[in-house]
Amino acid sequence: MESGALDDTRFIGYRRKLIEEIRAKGVDDLEILQLFDKVPRHLFVPEAMWPRAYEDAPIPIGYGQTTSQPSLLAHYLKILRPTKDDKVLEIGTGCGYFTAILALAADRVYSIERIRELSQRARKVLDQLGIRNVALLVGDGTIGWKKYAPYDVIVVAAASPSIPPALVDQLGDGGRMLIPVGGRDTQELVLVRKDGFIVTEETVPGPVKFVPLLGEFAWKPERE
Repeated sequence: MESGALDDTRFIGYRRKLIEEIRAKGVDDLEILQLFDKVPRHLFVPEAMWPRAYEDAPIPIGYGQTTSQPSLLAHYLKILRPTKDDKVLEIGTGCGYFTAILALAADRVYSIERIRELSQRARKVLDQLGIRNVALLVGDGTIGWKKYAPYDVIVVAAASPSIPPALVDQLGDGGRMLIPVGGRDTQELVLVRKDGFIVTEETVPGPVKFVPLLGEFAWKPERE
């Protein structure tokens, strides 16, 4: 990653404070914490939101979307444990912040976003940072990206009423997926594992709140 002059030194102290907050919320794995230290979150959010960029909180990124709070993303990593040999499918590129973190943790990341403007903005920042192992697609994340399946890890960053079957199908042997499942207001994280032909589901304790996953196998857009 080639952050260089793009990584404004004014934010380094705030980023270190954020890392301490993540540690205090139960993620003390040094390798995971270092990922959050390497990726400048402020570059991925609108400039008007830079003063809040290193709060451990969701931040609006436009088009009715938010980027998730960093401590929750850290818990995703703690549960899924992507490695340098893993191929990752991300559903919901958003601003690209978690995409960048996944790219540092894994071999290759394929990320789908339904809003073209967000995907284009994410691509620009990823390129500026020299992150080259990410492929982006504008489309319906609930049908996955079959061309590059199977995936070792699938990360779903939006809430679904149920688990999209296409995503389960695209998990490889030994693969794992984490997805928020529930209503539009609150959900629970569900960890899906595939071992051969056996698929298991495990609920992660504690409620979460994500923007809705829209698509053929999830929520339908609400009428204006």
